[in-house]
Amino acid sequence: MAYFIRQVFKKNFQTELNLLYDVAHNIAKWESWQGQQVLVHRKGATRALPAGHPQNPKIYQTTGHPAIVPGSMGTASYLMVGLAKNQETFFSINHGAGRLMSRHQAKKTIKENEFLKQMKNIVFNKPFAVIADEAPGAYKNINEVIDTMVEAGLTKKIAQLTPLAVIKGN
Repeated sequence: MAYFIRQVFKKNFQTELNLLYDVAHNIAKWESWQGQQVLVHRKGATRALPAGHPQNPKIYQTTGHPAIVPGSMGTASYLMVGLAKNQETFFSINHGAGRLMSRHQAKKTIKENEFLKQMKNIVFNKPFAVIADEAPGAYKNINEVIDTMVEAGLTKKIAQLTPLAVIKGN
């Protein structure tokens, strides 16, 4: 999907979009952990290495590796970086706000007018009936989730990102 978005920007706006970050929502990766090679499976989580960590690419040695924690389609997302205490979680942080309700429950519960109010001026590509399961009201409050991780000393905020558009695939 990212490839096609980059092509649209290149064709229509004559601009190149550079990739900053790309990660799967569920991933298993061999990593060095306390002198051993271990398979770390992150389900709904992403790696957040602190500055100075030996597994960081050179570009992130002084800053720490960036990690994006998405909110819902109608709320902020955050660019974060792990801190040394994050070792307690295998240098992992959550990869999203987390759901408050199942997809089925969201489709049954959330009303279209409530959805449109939450989305304000955010552009989206599917009718409400198709994307109701991803409505902002189906997710936890991203600010509370982020603040909890910061207060625990696992990560720090680098930037808050505001959604402009949502593209949902089939």
